[in-house]
Amino acid sequence: MIKTFFKNGTAFLIRKQGSILGAAAVIMATVLLSRVLGLFRDRLLATYFSVDDLGVYFAAFRLPNLLFELLIMGVLSSAFIPVFTNYLVKGDSDHANRIASGVINLSVLAMLILIVPLYVFARQISYLLVPGFSENERVLMIEFTRIMLLGQLLPLIIGNYITGILQSHQRFLLPALAPVIYNVGIIIAVWGVVIGAVLYLLIQLPLLWKLGYSHKLILNIKDTGVREVLKLMLPRTFGLGISQIDTTVDLILASFLGSRSITIFNFAQHLQQVPIGLFGATFAQATLPTLSISAAKHEMENFKEAFLASLNQILFFVLPASVMLMVLRIPIVRLVFGAAKFDWAATVSTGRTVSFFAVSIFAQSLVQLFARGFYALYDTKTPVIIGSISVVVNTVLSVVFVRFLNLPVWSLAISTSVASVINLLLLAISLHVKIKGFNLQKLLIPPFKMFLASFVTGIFLYIPLKLLDQLVFDTTRVVDLIMLTGVAMISGLSVYIFLAWFLDIEEVGLFFRLLKKMKTVPQIFANPSSELVNGDNTPVG
Repeated sequence: MIKTFFKNGTAFLIRKQGSILGAAAVIMATVLLSRVLGLFRDRLLATYFSVDDLGVYFAAFRLPNLLFELLIMGVLSSAFIPVFTNYLVKGDSDHANRIASGVINLSVLAMLILIVPLYVFARQISYLLVPGFSENERVLMIEFTRIMLLGQLLPLIIGNYITGILQSHQRFLLPALAPVIYNVGIIIAVWGVVIGAVLYLLIQLPLLWKLGYSHKLILNIKDTGVREVLKLMLPRTFGLGISQIDTTVDLILASFLGSRSITIFNFAQHLQQVPIGLFGATFAQATLPTLSISAAKHEMENFKEAFLASLNQILFFVLPASVMLMVLRIPIVRLVFGAAKFDWAATVSTGRTVSFFAVSIFAQSLVQLFARGFYALYDTKTPVIIGSISVVVNTVLSVVFVRFLNLPVWSLAISTSVASVINLLLLAISLHVKIKGFNLQKLLIPPFKMFLASFVTGIFLYIPLKLLDQLVFDTTRVVDLIMLTGVAMISGLSVYIFLAWFLDIEEVGLFFRLLKKMKTVPQIFANPSSELVNGDNTPVG
């Protein structure tokens, strides 16, 4: 029995997700678990460390994250996956694997070359990153930064390339579980960022080997595929470098407002990233291989159909989530971060920052999909140019708000939201022109209906929140706070689902199909070869 259980469990983990919805459902479930664990990690941090100490901890991530973003995020989604997928579609898996080996080796070599000066000059760099820190805060930040540079980056870089390989083979479950394991590592140990990074890598290796990948110690820069990846990645890496200016400016400005402002800004970001990661990144990530295949085969109608389906699916989920974060911001912040050392002033400031972020969650989510649409078409320059424009807008507004108007940390969320909406609009117009036009009726009418339903949902969230808060629940007690938040959420979601049905929004069926997929997970685990099917025996999604 135990042998059968593990056999079926293994088959479940490595099964292929052939549809966008199937892949998205798998990623969504694991991303949800990962995000919940991430928030639990934040709650633990808020329990044992002061708001000011946590600001130092979060500031220490800036330098390692900068290096990681430039070495990996510039390559993976924009260049590596489309090129690797293209060779798989051609049936040349051996060449695809040689390309993977060459690109991984080049990235690791670049990382090793860059880590040495960053480690040595960490103190000097800290004066640029956090000019507002005291000397004690700076010393602690430097220690954290050096630990992450030495122990975290290498496994994360290799692990993310493995994720790209597995996703190109349309295996999404195991790569999606890797971030979950990463968060578990952070929670269980002081050196958790290192332990989590190593586990992130190790959990994916068995499936990589099963798919026939064999790593080679080669630096084949002259290889056609490797040069193709390098050519595509350069504009994206440049664009990410520009975007990192914006992120760094946010850190610099927040440090002038005090280290506690860095904590508030990061906690607010973590909350707003839940719907973005759960729905925006999930559908964009699951769609990229399909878009890449359609582009490789020059099937542009299939490309447009898959793209619009994912766009509507993202909006259907992120819009009500945005409204919830805006209306229920204080109860949610209190429930997630309301530990003894996270005081009321920090709670109010975090809630306000979350609400300003939430205004643009739809834009931040869709930007990921539009960018991947360009990547699948082997165009990495357009997202870079447009992204650079939005970064300039964000940076200028941030400096004006904090240094000239002397506004608190929540003003940084306003600048982010304005820039994100501009980014989305420019990307949408550019992609529309590039593919010779979407069907405007399909592009505009469903989102309009969803925005309308979400607005009404906000009203039905606000009314029970205010009435029950004053008349029924004592929100100084955790149990009552949970009940109040739960009742308001159920009220709002019920109205949203009803309006989606009433307005004939097709994605309401997606909601119930996803629920059906979740119900059948135990069945799939027991019988890994079975498919998720509708009543007419056709695959769901």
